[in-house]
Amino acid sequence: MCEAISYKSTRMACYRGSIVQGAVNNISPLFFVIFQREFGISYGMISSLILFNFTAQILVDLLCVRFVDRIGYRAAAVMAHVCSTVGLVLLGLLPHALPSPFLGLAAATVISAIGGGMIEVIVSPIVDSLPCEGKALKMSLLHSFYCWGQVAVVLLTTLAVRLLGEGLWWTLPLFWALLPAYNCVAFATVPLLPTLPEEEKRPLKSLLRSRGFILAMVLMLCAGASELAMGQWASLFAEKALGVPKIMGDLLGPCLFAVFMGIGRVAYGIWGSRLNINHALQGTAALCVLCYLGAALLPHPLLSLLCCSLCGFSISLMWPGVLSDTARAYPNGGTPMFGVLAVCGDLGCSLGPAAAGAVSGLVLAGGGLEQASLKAGMLAAAVFPAVLLACLLLSRGKPGQPKNL
Repeated sequence: MCEAISYKSTRMACYRGSIVQGAVNNISPLFFVIFQREFGISYGMISSLILFNFTAQILVDLLCVRFVDRIGYRAAAVMAHVCSTVGLVLLGLLPHALPSPFLGLAAATVISAIGGGMIEVIVSPIVDSLPCEGKALKMSLLHSFYCWGQVAVVLLTTLAVRLLGEGLWWTLPLFWALLPAYNCVAFATVPLLPTLPEEEKRPLKSLLRSRGFILAMVLMLCAGASELAMGQWASLFAEKALGVPKIMGDLLGPCLFAVFMGIGRVAYGIWGSRLNINHALQGTAALCVLCYLGAALLPHPLLSLLCCSLCGFSISLMWPGVLSDTARAYPNGGTPMFGVLAVCGDLGCSLGPAAAGAVSGLVLAGGGLEQASLKAGMLAAAVFPAVLLACLLLSRGKPGQPKNL
């Protein structure tokens, strides 16, 4: 058998953890338009919520580099799911309970982000530590569950808002909080392997002096920015910039985006061993640039929405591909290695949506139309996959790189 039967429950708990992370990261953007209407939240405030989310995740990633190996995987996993549960509950309750709805949204966002950030750091090394062949497959499947979680959140939340009405949006985060609550109990009982002993780890300072690892850090930053700039803004972009109804925009924008991303990651998990990762990343990065340009510049709304959706496939390989290839190149990196890569990825997750929002805000403040301002934000976000592509092209054939990167 591929793995000991006793670790199947561990792997499934990690997969559910990725679904929880998908819920934490993607539920708020579905309510951005509702937040504008009900609470008067501006584009700048929306950008701030996105920034708070991923800034908190970055800080948690940095802390996890230091303390996860000390407290162990189990304690970290339970803490992560407690924070995710509490954050989702507060997202539904705090905006109406506090005098300032924005402060309520910000507080709930930060607490959820703490949970999501910890989940991101720990599930990858847990899956990597399990005794099993084909770890690249397992790693890619792990990250595909993030996509399926995003699909479920977008699909079910969008349909629920349609059926229940926008006035009851606050009940939906309470519903989604049940998942991390259940997984918290699961992680308290599943079998876990100990973290890598200190004497067997490659020192972090040594990793940071490696050209290949520095390249991986840059690629993770660009991957996070490329993914979340579209993932966080697609719903609002579809409704406000393309003029399509919210339910159609959500289903053909962020929902189909996540479906294509999940399909790409499952395909990579199955056939990834046959690919040259460098060439595959170059191709998907080029496709990602074209998707951003098409979403912003194509005249027909449905074509623009198709580009938003295909962007999911174009970024599907970036995050798990870089992670699994770096793990192969530095097998003794341990949790600190995954933590640093998560920091870089989350930094990109923060910078990408924030840059798109900032550019949109500047154009709007300068007298531009709302539609034009959002399209300008999409154009600005195309810089990130372009930088990723340039780094890959410039690094080809350079000494000191991992075998594939």
